[in-house]
Amino acid sequence: MNAVTHALSIEVNGRPIEAEVEPRQSLADFLREDLLLTGTHLGCEHGVCGACTILIDGAPARSCIAFPVALEGAKITTIEGLIDDPVMVELRAAFTREHALQCGFCTPGMLVMARDIVLRRPGLDTDAIRHELAGNLCRCTGYVGIIKAIQSVAAERAGEAPLVTRGTLVAPPLYASPLTLPVPPTSRIGIIEPQKAPAAAPEDAAFTIEPLRNPIEIVQEFDVGAPRATVWALFQDPARVIACLPGASLSEPSDGRSLKAEMRVKLGPMQAAFGGVGQISADPSTWSGAIDGRGVDARSATRVQARLVYRLEEKSENGTHVCVDVAYVLQGPLAQMSRGAIARDLAARLTGAFAANLDGAVKGGVLAPQAAPLDAGSLVLSLLKGWLARLFGRG
Repeated sequence: MNAVTHALSIEVNGRPIEAEVEPRQSLADFLREDLLLTGTHLGCEHGVCGACTILIDGAPARSCIAFPVALEGAKITTIEGLIDDPVMVELRAAFTREHALQCGFCTPGMLVMARDIVLRRPGLDTDAIRHELAGNLCRCTGYVGIIKAIQSVAAERAGEAPLVTRGTLVAPPLYASPLTLPVPPTSRIGIIEPQKAPAAAPEDAAFTIEPLRNPIEIVQEFDVGAPRATVWALFQDPARVIACLPGASLSEPSDGRSLKAEMRVKLGPMQAAFGGVGQISADPSTWSGAIDGRGVDARSATRVQARLVYRLEEKSENGTHVCVDVAYVLQGPLAQMSRGAIARDLAARLTGAFAANLDGAVKGGVLAPQAAPLDAGSLVLSLLKGWLARLFGRG
């Protein structure tokens, strides 16, 4: 028997959404499973622990006991929608400074509630904060760091007019400009704007370059044994450049100004295939250029937005110094791959492989498109071996 569903129009993090929902589906499950907004955590599922706290029309609410079918026309804000909100930026810094998190499971709900507290009651004392946080439980911290963090932000707002949030809109969150999310094959979600033909993928739309917010940046420099003009000519040929990058391949021929490509990455049992689009620009007068791109792994809905800037310097008659600056933002389930020193070392080793392939290509080598995915696992193993060698090689 097919489940009965109801049409729903709702706004989530500033994005209008249309969906068919079952009456029994909770808002938490709708956000996590259908919209892939997994920053909203599920704990007790009885409205007690506060881990699933989000904003409904500006007021904090438990998403595990709220139901989308009853929220027609509502404006929902999750922790992802508050990434650039100025009050949330202050709170995240204060939570870090005061060591206000350990396992982090309660933290999204704590932060959403803390934002509401400091807006409604600027300058409040610790006893008042404890009372306000009575519905948000933490099993790790003992609350001391959390209280100090919230109090420090509230103290900075002392003297400001309190904002009523219960039943009315709080100060509108400052939304980040999200990349277009793919619609999972089993999802019932449809984005209202913009309208697209069902067969069109999000990457088929006209590509618009957007500024990167809090990117990971990696700068690499290397030498290529070829004249600068030869290296420059290679950089103007997207097919040859992509062929030098492990795990990457063009999805279709490039016109020299835009490209469609795929990057396949393997990390142990996990595999991702980021399909996306890019724009190419070049300035011959400065021997520099840029590639801006974005992509999505259809399986995990992890999104990546990146900008690569290169500059060629003449080192000698038959040598070129290449400077590459890469900035990227990874959002979604695989975002942990972009964190820490390991990610930077992996990127450095990837750049090293790219440099070696580039050097071979400009010297007349013909590189076939990369069929095998980039095996990040083998790079990690190589990285660990290098660390161990340096550690035990000290005398």
